[in-house]
Amino acid sequence: MLLTYVDESYDNDRYWMVALVVAEKHLRSLHRALDSVVTKAAEEYPVDRHAELHGHALVHARDDWQRMGHKGRNMIRARIGVYGDAMKAIGAHDVRVIVRGLDLRAYWAHHTDDGPFRPPHEVVLRHLLEQICDHVQVRDELALVIADEIDGADDHRRHFRDYQQAGTGESISNTLPCLVDTIHFAPSKASRLLQAADLIAYLHRRLVSGQDADPRARKANETLWSFVAPRVAHQHCWAPPQPTC
Repeated sequence: MLLTYVDESYDNDRYWMVALVVAEKHLRSLHRALDSVVTKAAEEYPVDRHAELHGHALVHARDDWQRMGHKGRNMIRARIGVYGDAMKAIGAHDVRVIVRGLDLRAYWAHHTDDGPFRPPHEVVLRHLLEQICDHVQVRDELALVIADEIDGADDHRRHFRDYQQAGTGESISNTLPCLVDTIHFAPSKASRLLQAADLIAYLHRRLVSGQDADPRARKANETLWSFVAPRVAHQHCWAPPQPTC
């Protein structure tokens, strides 16, 4: 059985979702490794040992990592060091990363008022589920999908059930035969594996968006990504065809 942890990150241009695929036998080891990253940080810095590994919070010294940027002590190198330790821990395990995106500008241009509107999250999640299933089928396995909590979870469970009964539709019909049960939604605060998916999704979005104009920040992000790059099994951003005159 494979466990697949899903999280998203987006801006005005693209909506990204990441799936972290982990075999059962590696779950405890990766969980312990990520716990150790936070324990090490708590021994050196003003951080609780139960702090959540969250990409945005680490980079900007927010939430559980606020005190590492408190009262002028902007410990950005230390926080990036924690981020790096977490990415190294993920990359050191036999996991696979699947990345799917949606070009939002092309999507809005493609959408017309006379057609059904599907929110970007729904579109990208459907593409991601198809890709997860393709990956899992090649390994002759089954997978359970666990996603970060989000509004509309019941709608996503219903869509998942519809896909399994009638297919995902459009040009390719896929009933997701290798994905079992339903989509399970959980708070990332309680799951180190969901936190791992968040770290990957957030970093990936920052890299591809080019938002870090500072060459030092860009280089730091590229170094962080290098720890998991060999684990990326699929990476694609879909842009719907544009209407013609």
